[in-house]
Amino acid sequence: MSPQAWLSVAVFLGAYALIATERVHRVAAALGGAALMLLIHATDAGAAFFSETSGVDWNVIFLLMGMMVIVGVLKRTGVFAYLAIWAAKRARGRPYRLMVLLVIITAAASALLDNVTTVLLVAPVTFLVCERLALPVVPYLIAEAMASNIGGTSTLVGDPPNIIIASRGGLSFNDFLVHMAPMVVILMVAFIGLCRVMFRKAFVYDPERVAEIMRLDEREAITDRTLLWQGLAVLGLVLAGFVLHPILHYEPSVVAILGAGILVAATKVTTEQAIEEVEWETLIFFMGLFVMVGALVETGVIGRVAELAVTATDGRLGLATMVILWASAALSAIVDNIPYVATMSPIVADLVQANGGGQHARVLWWALAFGADLGGNATAVGAAANVVVLGIAARNGHPISFWTFTKYGLIVTLVTVTLVTPYLWLRYLT
Repeated sequence: MSPQAWLSVAVFLGAYALIATERVHRVAAALGGAALMLLIHATDAGAAFFSETSGVDWNVIFLLMGMMVIVGVLKRTGVFAYLAIWAAKRARGRPYRLMVLLVIITAAASALLDNVTTVLLVAPVTFLVCERLALPVVPYLIAEAMASNIGGTSTLVGDPPNIIIASRGGLSFNDFLVHMAPMVVILMVAFIGLCRVMFRKAFVYDPERVAEIMRLDEREAITDRTLLWQGLAVLGLVLAGFVLHPILHYEPSVVAILGAGILVAATKVTTEQAIEEVEWETLIFFMGLFVMVGALVETGVIGRVAELAVTATDGRLGLATMVILWASAALSAIVDNIPYVATMSPIVADLVQANGGGQHARVLWWALAFGADLGGNATAVGAAANVVVLGIAARNGHPISFWTFTKYGLIVTLVTVTLVTPYLWLRYLT
């Protein structure tokens, strides 16, 4: 690699170390790293702000902003308090049963929506129900972020890397359902079991709190029914737009911004009130992170790492599958999986063709998807949903440190990717 490439690696690792150790605020570390990448010409304004493969992913930024506005408007209606009471009553106040209910809802919703939208909708409910039951909210938020990443793996629209893989590999929505979804069900069962062990100290049952919440009528939590119906109607249209993306060809970011605009324009909510819930720090952090990772793409670092992994397989399909799966999981833990998949997908496409291009060779696409999606659980910055959850937690006075998230994420990633390994081998390689 060139000296500039090595310098970009040094800048990235330095910024990552600051984020991980929390010696400086993560936004300052990301913006500082992005500025240094521009200063050393590892990237430039054209690549950083306009490139689809190595620049700020504005689709992600505007998707987040639009959904934050919609969630902020819905929050004013009391609907999240309604859902919190409903969930607590369905779980009979049992902490572990409540976590199971919330992670299943999160995973199922993430299969149809993108996982970031899901955690934006579920997090406010989690804060309220944990407050009602005097439960620590951090374990529930971490579990939901991970469940969203696992659930999003199952469909074409659940996780952004899957859209890239589908486009490059000529794969359909049904292909993902047939090849990914069955294993995701198994992974969710394993994850629910892990939650029982990892977060066991958080499951403290308070009979008095439970008795109080069981006496509540969740319908009384709704404070503005007119605004609620308006908000739900817009949210329904937005969700339909997400699901119908293959037909309508509107990007999720466009759908989210249109929905937010319609909701603000058509209701009595003011602009100031609508943007109160926007997590500006999270959006700015993403921008800095995108620029830093994009610089690694521009200088050829990510492509070089991917090529080395592929070269090591020496044309053997089974070995290539395992290398792609585990290398993708490892790299997606430390860099955003969207530019990684964008860089890796042409190499995988060549490998698929080199192995005959048939159904059996498509295992390489499934290995890339599983590795990139599940690897995002390993660290606090491995997936967009993780970063959003950390931002929401900090805003609400319950900060989650990099290592608090990562110590659980490494376990979940190791277990889930290990379970995927025999699945791919037995189903496609024997």
